[in-house]
Amino acid sequence: MTAGVAATRTRAGFYLDSVALMRISQAVQDIAGVSAASLMMGSPSNKELLRDAGLLDADAEAAGPNDLVIAVRADDGDALRAAFETAEAALRGPAASGRGEAGWNPRSLETGLRALPGANLAIVSVPGDFAAREARRALERGLNVMLFSDNVALAEEVALKTLARGRGLLMMGPDCGTAILAGAPIGFANAVPRGDIGLIAASGTGLQEVACLIARAGGGISHGIGVGGRDLGAAVGGAATLSAIDALDRDGATRRVVLISKPPDPETAKRIADRIAASPKRFTLCCIGMEPMDLPGNARQAATLREAAGDAFAGAGVAEPERTLEAALGRPGRKRGTVRGLFSGGSLCAEAQAVLMSAGIRFFSNVPIPGAGGAESGHRLIDLGADEYTRGRPHPMIEPAVRDRPLAKALADPEVGVVLVDVVVGHGAHEDPAGRLAAVLAAHGREAPVVIASVCGTDEDPQNRSAQVEALRDAGVVVAESNAGAAETAAALLAG
Repeated sequence: MTAGVAATRTRAGFYLDSVALMRISQAVQDIAGVSAASLMMGSPSNKELLRDAGLLDADAEAAGPNDLVIAVRADDGDALRAAFETAEAALRGPAASGRGEAGWNPRSLETGLRALPGANLAIVSVPGDFAAREARRALERGLNVMLFSDNVALAEEVALKTLARGRGLLMMGPDCGTAILAGAPIGFANAVPRGDIGLIAASGTGLQEVACLIARAGGGISHGIGVGGRDLGAAVGGAATLSAIDALDRDGATRRVVLISKPPDPETAKRIADRIAASPKRFTLCCIGMEPMDLPGNARQAATLREAAGDAFAGAGVAEPERTLEAALGRPGRKRGTVRGLFSGGSLCAEAQAVLMSAGIRFFSNVPIPGAGGAESGHRLIDLGADEYTRGRPHPMIEPAVRDRPLAKALADPEVGVVLVDVVVGHGAHEDPAGRLAAVLAAHGREAPVVIASVCGTDEDPQNRSAQVEALRDAGVVVAESNAGAAETAAALLAG
């Protein structure tokens, strides 16, 4: 039985975005004496999470899907009171009150449209149980939709995207975390300049990495359109991807298009290739881990995100300078043994796998790509942003402390010679992920594994990429210019 005291409070008819709730939950959990804290809407799936954590009492069980549940377990009554006081204070803040920096924010689609009748985009971020309904209402009012919410049924996704295509609208998502539309970063996105390269991506960090590599090489992005991780599967058939190609075809400012995804369903891949053949634009396809595809003459395939960026904008995909490997060789610590990859981005994890596979290294990962496998090797690459790690917890891009425990375990493991990590900055991300990583590294000595990182971002991001790189190097981390370069350096160290 878990020691301490636990209690819940319910706020009837109070909704707050899940990202904001995760941030508040983490702040409450950081209070001394608090062992668990969770702020969630009272949907059936969320109540199941609370039940699994031993935090669902009778009051929380009675909460409805439009009610907010604050659940806390603490060592004693004083810590419990402090936790609830902190949560309530945060809920009274600007983000919770519906008043942002610009003043009053509407709390319904109808009110928002009355206040901004020229709007053409709705961002939906409500519990998955209600997300499809809200997205449909927006589409029926002629709005493009970015559906940030996850846990939306596949059948509902298909219906929404069918509706959107029939109306000539974009239906981005569900589980669309990143978009850059007409220069405006939305969700987890970076500050990149406007340019003539359009991006279409199933996932967030793949889009972010390509956009940032292009930006740091002097190029720019016209639009970055997220379509959701299931879009190129057999059931959805690439509906949002096809709509995104239509939109970029109509956009006179877009010269090149980069499509980023996991390997698509074969029939969907053929459908996409046929559509690309009818486009006047030039395309680069980066379907990480996929065998060579049969593409039309206006398209070519890239094996990595870095290669895709370089194909779209010369100079963005240059190979890593030799000094990156030299820095790793000169770093004290173990350089042989196994590699442990701890990623906050699923696409970055997949790209690292593709690089290691090309070097003949087998590994285990929770992000499967074709040809991967080899748990017996001892090498492990883990996407900490996957559902099994984020159920009821903040995403590691929001709260990098999610990586603290597995990182400390890897650093202490005498079999691990190289630790490979990504650091993703930008809008929506933690204010200092490099500082959090450095704090964990400070507790380990010179004989710890060599740590190799890449920083996805730009100097115009709120965290300033150059400052994050400097903080990591000061902590003894070898920092590569790209995620692919970090994986290549790890592979070279393992090869000896």
